[in-house]
Amino acid sequence: MRKLLALAFVALFSLSAMAQQVDLRRKINVSGNAEAEVTPDIIYMSISLKEYLKDNNSKKKVEITTLENQLYSAVQKAGIAKENLMINNISSYSYATEKKKNPDFLVSKQYRLKVTDLNKFNAIMDAIDSKGIAYTNIDSYDYSKIETLKQELKIKALKAAKEKATYMVEALGDKLYRVLEIQEVNNEVYPQQNYRNNAMMMKTSSSDAESAAAEIDFKKIKLNYVVNTVFEIK
Repeated sequence: MRKLLALAFVALFSLSAMAQQVDLRRKINVSGNAEAEVTPDIIYMSISLKEYLKDNNSKKKVEITTLENQLYSAVQKAGIAKENLMINNISSYSYATEKKKNPDFLVSKQYRLKVTDLNKFNAIMDAIDSKGIAYTNIDSYDYSKIETLKQELKIKALKAAKEKATYMVEALGDKLYRVLEIQEVNNEVYPQQNYRNNAMMMKTSSSDAESAAAEIDFKKIKLNYVVNTVFEIK
C-alpha cells in the first residue's frame, strides 16, 4: 500500500512539474526590417610603380626614386596624411643584386593609399609619369559611419516589428505585452566596384595615356536588417 501511495505521489508530482513547464502564454511571432544604401567614403587603393626605359634605351632609365618622389609629392599636395600611404611590396627581395647582374633590371614597388575623395586619387595619378604606373587597383572600401548606421537600422527593424505586432493584435481586440524573443538577421552587401584603369592603357605610347587617370564608379553598400521577434499577448 505504501508503495502504491509513493508511486501515486511521484506521478502526481511529475504531472505538476510538466504542467509548469508548458508555456500557456498567448504569443505572436512577427518580423520587421530596415534597409539603407550608402556610398563608400573610404577607399584603399593599391598602386604599383615600375622603372622603365626611355625610348627603349637601356642607358636612359627612369629610376624608381623619381617615380616615388612624384607619388609622395602628389599625395602631400592632395592634403592626404603621409601615414595613409604605405609600401606594400618591393619586387625581388634582392633587387640590388639583380641590378648588378643585369643593368636592365627594372625595379617595381607597390603602395597602399587610403583616400576619402576619388577626385584626389585621380589628381595624384595625373601627377605621376603614366609610363611608370604598372597598375592601380582597389584593395577594399568601407563607410566611415557603418557601425552607427548598423545600430540605427537594427533599432528601426525592431520598432517595425513591434508596430506590426501591435496593429495585428489590436485588430483582434487584444493588447500587446512584452517581447519574449529577439533574433536578428542581417544582409550586408558589399558589391564589386565598377573599375576602369586608364592610367596605363596597356602601356600604349599614345598621348592620351599620358593624361588619363583611373576612373572608378562605385556601387553603393546595401545594408538590410531583419529582426524576428516573439511578443506576448495580454
